Amino acid sequence: MKFSNEKPIYIQIIDLVMEKILKDEWKLDEKIPSVRELGALIEVNPNTVMRSYDKLQQDEIIYNKRGLGFFVSLDAKDRILHARRSNFLLHEAPNFFQMAKLLGISREELIQLYNDN
Repeated sequence: MKFSNEKPIYIQIIDLVMEKILKDEWKLDEKIPSVRELGALIEVNPNTVMRSYDKLQQDEIIYNKRGLGFFVSLDAKDRILHARRSNFLLHEAPNFFQMAKLLGISREELIQLYNDN
């Protein structure tokens, strides 16, 4: 995995895990790679992966079955969508609309672009 310098690596791992869950690559209530497995796969120190998994557990995206490993929570998708939607509406959308207004992009142009996608 290629990491960017814009965000801490553990956050990028969290994003990776959430993306895999949203894309159904990692299904609800199924086991996910161990800390060591994921660390080896993406070439990252297992301690960094553990930090990511700890945060995902706090956010109830994954859970640990003692002795068995980590599993995707049953409501992980709903939690991820809620968090990402809130983040988009609070942080990204205002910047987007501010830039559109600054550049003189009309509401109609935005609607057309939205409908085309």
